[in-house]
Amino acid sequence: MANSSDAVGKIVAEPEPIELDWTKTALVIIDMQRDFMEPGGFGETLGNDVGQLARAVQPIGSVLSAARDTGMLVIHTREGHLPDLSDAPPAKIERGAPSLRIGDPGPMGRILIRGEAGHDIIPELYPLDSEIVIDKPGKGAFYATEMGDVLQKYGIENLLVCGVTTEVCVNTTVREANDRGYRCVVIADGCASYFPEFHEMGLKMIKAQGGIFGWVASSAAVLEALETSKTLA
Repeated sequence: MANSSDAVGKIVAEPEPIELDWTKTALVIIDMQRDFMEPGGFGETLGNDVGQLARAVQPIGSVLSAARDTGMLVIHTREGHLPDLSDAPPAKIERGAPSLRIGDPGPMGRILIRGEAGHDIIPELYPLDSEIVIDKPGKGAFYATEMGDVLQKYGIENLLVCGVTTEVCVNTTVREANDRGYRCVVIADGCASYFPEFHEMGLKMIKAQGGIFGWVASSAAVLEALETSKTLA
């Protein structure tokens, strides 16, 4: 393990810069799944323009590559449900008027069901075998998952958070993490929404009031901070 003083990076962020010990930091990539990112998936069945989310892929990829180079813990999440829908509340299944509902057959298999092609992560950001994948039935990464246990096992205190969508699963996860005492830095251009105005407001909510839920930084700022410690092992 690197010397602790060598593994600290200072990120230029809002509302103020923050120093993180990379040995106690995890990169958390939220729900970069085909069902949300590609035509024919759950996002499109709700009437959304899935192309709006594509802008987050390259920034996430850059940070993911740097995190892998340093040996940082990487966690991917996937939202989805068991094939029998026993973990999908009726209120979630029945909401709105989508062209296809959760569990219905679609172009990439049953919509938002674990094990189907659409439920999996996009090829550009596909997890390595050594990386952790957490399947979650809800919007937050802590609800009904092993997330808390994983972070405790690895001694994690800080989270770099990115993914989709900014105002839903990213915001929910950051709020859950904040209540549990984790410092969260949200990578602004590594997040996206079907609604650009929700993306902007979602970031403002996180950094408001002196960082009520966390910090917001660009991928470039995170990459620059990571340059201070090339390896953690």
